[in-house]
Amino acid sequence: MTSSDKVFLPIPPPTAILHKNDPRAVLSTNEQKMFDEVLAHFTRADPVYVLPDVENGELTEREKFWLSRECLLRYLRASKWKVSTSIERIEATLKWRREFGLYDKVTASHVEPEAVTGKEVLFGYDTTGKPALYMIPSRQNTTEAPRQIDFAVWMLERTIDLMEPGVENLALLINFADRGKNPSLSTALAVLNILQNHYPERLGLALIINVPFLVNAFFKIVMPLVDPITRQKVKFNPEIFKDGFFEENNVMKEWGGSVNFEYDHEKYWAELNKQCDERTEAWFESWKRLGARVGISEWAYKQDAKLASAAITLASSETEQAASQAVDRPASEHKGDDSAARGAAPSIAAAAGAAAATVESAPVADGNVPA
Repeated sequence: MTSSDKVFLPIPPPTAILHKNDPRAVLSTNEQKMFDEVLAHFTRADPVYVLPDVENGELTEREKFWLSRECLLRYLRASKWKVSTSIERIEATLKWRREFGLYDKVTASHVEPEAVTGKEVLFGYDTTGKPALYMIPSRQNTTEAPRQIDFAVWMLERTIDLMEPGVENLALLINFADRGKNPSLSTALAVLNILQNHYPERLGLALIINVPFLVNAFFKIVMPLVDPITRQKVKFNPEIFKDGFFEENNVMKEWGGSVNFEYDHEKYWAELNKQCDERTEAWFESWKRLGARVGISEWAYKQDAKLASAAITLASSETEQAASQAVDRPASEHKGDDSAARGAAPSIAAAAGAAAATVESAPVADGNVPA
């Protein structure tokens, strides 16, 4: 592909191994103790844990899936390793996710009217594998603040769907060039509040360019309210290649990259949803294979899904090869001979066995996750 070729689809996650081992595998003695306390709270069996002060407080499968080992650790880090604060924040987010409608109301079809101009686009990955979420305020096309917020959250969730094993953060790129109808101050603050309260430790990098006077004034008001650690991640007018944030082949031309990306909603939207749906369903099935419980490691179920996918690909390849060999052989050699088909079975079983052995060789809820 040359730099003049137009690109219409999101780039799939990098196939290269970003982390050989789980970067969150080892905790200090005190960190492990605090993690175990939080885990014990949400896995209580007698009486069974229920979310307080809500109807139908028993956790659903999807909520247990969300409560991964890494999720609990993100809240612990964001709460300065205070167990009670972490539990309070996690429970607040569990309630918010229900009330906000993340499991039923905030769907692709619900937010699609917000997406048609490409004002938020997931495209490419930084040098450490963080998915890049572009925001282009000049493409603002609606005035309905609640759905604008729904869309921003929906895109955050899809960004998380594109995170490979060992990746927990996103890279946010905001370009204020070409003045347009920007979101209201109240909408921007609402999104910021959601990001800080319900997506802790998710922002890895925020790059902002072409900031106009009024928006600059807004940032001067808002930035003091932002957590100091988060503030360090925000870079105004950065040199993204010189500073080592991105490679040119993962960045749109508007940011100085080599990719001639053009937003075609019909093409892009379908592919983004397909990629995200396939990944999350594969992870969910892996999570169920590993025990379907709170505290299972994202590293474990994502690696398990990769191995399961590799086994399916191997099976398909060997079946096609066996069929091709059978077609090429004389008819007299076919009679009573199904050895090629039988030969594929051990390889499939071996791959599937490797997947199970790799992931289940150690407990996943206490920090001893597989390398």
